Formats: sequence, C-alpha cells, structure tokens
Amino acid sequence: MSSVLDRFVKYVQIPTQADSGTAEVPSTPGQMTLARELVEELKAIGLKDAAVDERAYVTASLPGNTPGAPAIGFLAHLDTALEVTDDTVRPRLVENYGGGEIVLSADGSVVLSPSTFPDLLLYKGQTLVVTDGTTLLGADDKAGIAEIMAALEHLVAHPEIPRGDVKVAFTPDEEIGHGAKLLDLEKFGADFAYTIDGGAVGEMSYETFNAAKARITIHGRSVHPGKSKNKMVNSILLGMELAAMLPPDETPARTEGYEGFYHLMNFNGNVETTVMEYIIRDHSAERFAERKNAVEAAVSAINDRHGAGRAELEMSDQYYNMLDKIKPQMHIVETAMEAMRQVGLEPKIIPVRGGTDGSQLSCRGLLTPNIFTGAHNAHGKHEFIPVPSMEKAVEVILKIVELYATK
Repeated sequence: MSSVLDRFVKYVQIPTQADSGTAEVPSTPGQMTLARELVEELKAIGLKDAAVDERAYVTASLPGNTPGAPAIGFLAHLDTALEVTDDTVRPRLVENYGGGEIVLSADGSVVLSPSTFPDLLLYKGQTLVVTDGTTLLGADDKAGIAEIMAALEHLVAHPEIPRGDVKVAFTPDEEIGHGAKLLDLEKFGADFAYTIDGGAVGEMSYETFNAAKARITIHGRSVHPGKSKNKMVNSILLGMELAAMLPPDETPARTEGYEGFYHLMNFNGNVETTVMEYIIRDHSAERFAERKNAVEAAVSAINDRHGAGRAELEMSDQYYNMLDKIKPQMHIVETAMEAMRQVGLEPKIIPVRGGTDGSQLSCRGLLTPNIFTGAHNAHGKHEFIPVPSMEKAVEVILKIVELYATK
C-alpha cells in the first residue's frame, strides 16, 4: 500500500462518529483515541511539538527552511457523520474497477451502481476503497487526515523541497457544527490555511452555505382514542402540518448548486410530544434570513391555529459563508489552483453544499478555503474514494507548500 492508503485504512477503523446530543468536546471518546494515535505518528515522523489537548485538538508544526515564506496551515476533522454508523468499518479495495456494479453487503442488498452514482465511471481502471455496506467509510474526513500525514512524511524525508513553516491541526466535531472554535489561532501561528475535507479530485471551494439549526417541540394532549373528540391534540399530526408549510421542492433531494434548502433531519414523537430537528442552508445571506423567518412563521402558524405555546422553537446559527472573507486574499485560492495544474489536474471551483471548519475559521480571521480529498457519497454506506485521487491530494498539498516558498 502507499503511505496515504495505509494510513487511511488504519484511521477509518477507529470509530469517531460525532454525537449531537451532548455539549462535551469531543462529543465521543473515539475522537480522542484517534487524536492520541495521530500525535504519536506525528512525533514518529519528526514533528517534535505534536500535542493533543483535553478537547482532542491535535496541533503540530514542521519548521520551514525558506526565510520569508508564509506559515501555511492544513486542517482536517477527526469525527464522522451522524447519519450512518462508523462502528466496525471494514474497508475493502476494488482493484482495476471495471465500470459495473459493486456489491457492498454480504447479503447483496447494498450495491454501489453507476446507474445511481454515475461518477463511478470516471474511475474505471483505478483502485477504489469502498465499504462493506453496513457502515459509512469515513473518508469524510479521515482521507483528509491521511493525506496531510502523508504529505508531512514526504516533506520530512525530502528536506530539499523549499518550504515555509507548515502548521497542522486535526479538530473534533466538525459534523455537528463545532467549527474548530476552540483552536487558538495565535498559538497555531498560520498566516492562512486550507481544510482538506471532501470533494472529488480537482475540486476547490471558497463558498459555503450559511447554516442554522432548528429544534421544534410540539406539545399535544393524549386522551383515550375512544373518547377523544374535541379533546385530543395529536402532536404528530401537528408536526406533519408544520412540515407541509415549508416548500417541498426546497429539500436536499431536490436542490443543487447554489440552491438552498430546509432539511428535516429527525422527526420523533407520540401523541403527547413531538420533536422535529431541521437544518437550514443557503449561500445567500438574504435568502438565509428569509428561510429562518419561514420556519419562525410556520411555528407561529401552529400556535395561532392550535393554541399559544403549542409549538416551541429553538434556532441558532451554525456558520456563515466564507466568500466575503476570502475575496480580498484570492492569492490563497489562485496558488492552490496553480498547484493543481502543476500536478496535472484541472481545478474545478464549486460552492460547498455544506460547511467546513474553514467557514468559522475564516470568520475569525484565519482564511481557510477547502481542497478536495477525492471522496464521493459522504455520510452513507455508498461512500467510496479512488486511491489515485488521494495520492493527487498529497501532491497538491506538497506543491502549495513549494509554490509559496518560491514566490
């Protein structure tokens, strides 16, 4: 195996799924397990200051060899998504992919097919890493971690490559909107940074969604169904009524590109109480505000129709579009695009239909656009990553470091 593949296969077998039900950081103990492993590996590579704090923030520095070159940060996150478990991930290699269906699960019920996922056909003849159909893969974002680690290993082994200081950070709970908010930017010491987090080979992003989350609690009244006329209030039906007030075509399954959405993540309840959890997304700040207003209006409508206090709303912003922060310093994007061209890729600038830690970091002053990992179909059992895409990500990281040291 190549260094990046070997590391990736190792990391995905350490469960690090985030947990939105706690305020603790990290939200799950597996993230600390991986963090401690990474510190040991960083020290073994030669980054003597590698450390992890009590919140599972891993930081390390590789001193530069070129006076005047900027200090560049590279970041990836430790945790995996909530939608599908990452417990007992069993990655497997599909060598020389032939272009047909890949049966993932032992019972044949989970299939990775180009009829559903046509991007598969872009990688005919390549080696893919896939799941066994029971878990997600965890390439979001353990591929990013593996790619940064492999790049560091190469830089240490090749001191002739010109470089400024290279700063790295592996951070917890990105999937639940933590946003690396506890990273001490002054201590980190980077002039600017890149997240290595998702996207097909060649993709780069410096626009993200504006994001909010909403929790709606609906209070019903349970009465024996045989004697409930004009008495029972079924909170489940009120939840369905509320959901129907939001535009049905503005959901993740029906939008793309710059189109925002309302996403009903969870709907749990009984006659007495129902809890609905939404995420709200839009690239436009104006439309983002309109979407939040629409959710507030839907909750108010339930209360107007069925009685004051029937529905309660808790809503908070999670992160914001980094575009306006990045624009004045476009050299960060342009240099990464040039790095891609020099390693044989045609860069593709796309808006992130989500967010990265770079969203909040950019708002705090550390400008941090995102570079691809090469992964596809994140957050699900059909997640896969081509090995050559991972290797190209390593090359891009190395080339960015070199270009800034030779400007």
